[in-house]
Amino acid sequence: MLIAILTLFPEALEPYVGTSILGIAQEKGLATIRLIDFRDFTRDRHRTVDDRPFGGGPGMVLKPEPILDCVEWLERREGPFRRILLTPGGRTFTQGQAREYFREERLLILASRYEGFDERIREELEWDLVSIGDFVLAGGELPALCIAEAVVRLVPGVLGHEQSAEQESFEQRSDPDAVLDHPHYTRPRVWRGREVPDVLLGGNHAAIAAWRLAQSRARTRAARPDLLQRPLPTDLQAAKRRSPSD
Repeated sequence: MLIAILTLFPEALEPYVGTSILGIAQEKGLATIRLIDFRDFTRDRHRTVDDRPFGGGPGMVLKPEPILDCVEWLERREGPFRRILLTPGGRTFTQGQAREYFREERLLILASRYEGFDERIREELEWDLVSIGDFVLAGGELPALCIAEAVVRLVPGVLGHEQSAEQESFEQRSDPDAVLDHPHYTRPRVWRGREVPDVLLGGNHAAIAAWRLAQSRARTRAARPDLLQRPLPTDLQAAKRRSPSD
């Protein structure tokens, strides 16, 4: 998998891209993360990437020429990409979307800055418009890292345990009411008077599985009941019909 992140600040992303999951994936040859400074595709001596908006208003707007020239240069070299444009008006990124992108051979993520981008960037090429939430950041670099890590950790061989990516919050499990992960415990058995639940210590795997499922259901209902209101995929609708009522 090749993930290209177009950014004005590659030096800010380099330490993270070379660390932990993203770094491990690249060391194993399972993914490549390329940080591309689209300022390199400017054509004036000042290397201008932004300008004032037509019609007035605060802030600066990213110009279309360097970004589109950068995308076209990259695709001539590597082939077509699934293109992601980070914008507050995009669809909120989810684990399901991460799994969709995981199946792609090449992803391109544009991390914009300033007041936004010239609308012709969106109109000229086919993009997935994506947001990571209803809040404002100074730029798209952090969202780009979020998407890259969410996708790369799904690549087989990246994580230490093959089931690590499956037994997580927001994954499509057999029980559609258990969206959030169950609580986890490790040593010491007693810490500041708080004890690990006895069921986890007895070695009864059926009882442990039942406890974890109940905890997952309860945590989802208490913390994120909105997740239970979303339409379910067909396979989970069937699972819900088969599941005994609480």
